[in-house]
Amino acid sequence: MNSPFQLAACAEMLWRDRPIEWRASRLKELGFGVGLWNWPEHDLAKLEATGATFTIMNGYLQGRLTDDEGAAQLLKTARETAQVGKRLGVQRLNLHGTGLGEGGLPVQPVEVVTGPMWLKARETLCRIVELAEEENVTFTLENLNLPVDHPGVPFGRAEDTLALVSSVDHERLRLNLDLYHAQIGEGNLIELCRKCLPWIGEIQVADVPGRKEPGTGEVNWRGIATALKTMGYAGPVGMEAFASGDPEAALEAFRAAFSV
Repeated sequence: MNSPFQLAACAEMLWRDRPIEWRASRLKELGFGVGLWNWPEHDLAKLEATGATFTIMNGYLQGRLTDDEGAAQLLKTARETAQVGKRLGVQRLNLHGTGLGEGGLPVQPVEVVTGPMWLKARETLCRIVELAEEENVTFTLENLNLPVDHPGVPFGRAEDTLALVSSVDHERLRLNLDLYHAQIGEGNLIELCRKCLPWIGEIQVADVPGRKEPGTGEVNWRGIATALKTMGYAGPVGMEAFASGDPEAALEAFRAAFSV
């Protein structure tokens, strides 16, 4: 059975002993789109030469949503990244509440998100939309889990990213709804998908616990895939997960889970 979704996988997390352009080429051969993290670490000419479909990439290098200095950094590096994204044909450029450093920890942790921070974040995202229109690109805002991987990231919960993106309500700013993070932090994934549906740009998946391919943990991915199809979602689903063993077997498990 074919998948009703546009399946992709994060190249950074698979075949980690291989060059990134080899990984992109292999994903293309296997019928998957390609997700990337930070572009300065890669040879863009070699990636471009693969002819792969790049579905998503980190959309900034520095900055944060919550204050003037951080917003200026985010907008500056987002504009630079937009040029790279257009060169590679990247479909979505991804944002977080603040820049992530070593181990996914926030460069500038935030313990309490204040009312003025919320207002500033929305203002920053409105400026991102203006940039996106100028550059003819689309940005996404990703939810992250706070208990395990990303403590101290502001606007990490899916309910927070939904509140921001829906309040801006523009086609150039969508949700990157990461169900791995949501399962750890919030749960109730099918209802979360339904609530977020009008603003979803991409869905990302990995099983819990362990952040490996579907079928290695507690989540009923077939049930979620069936619910998404019933809702009418036919957009991208990206596996942002490590392989429990052979990467190609992990990709086939992912494909099987989302072929409904």
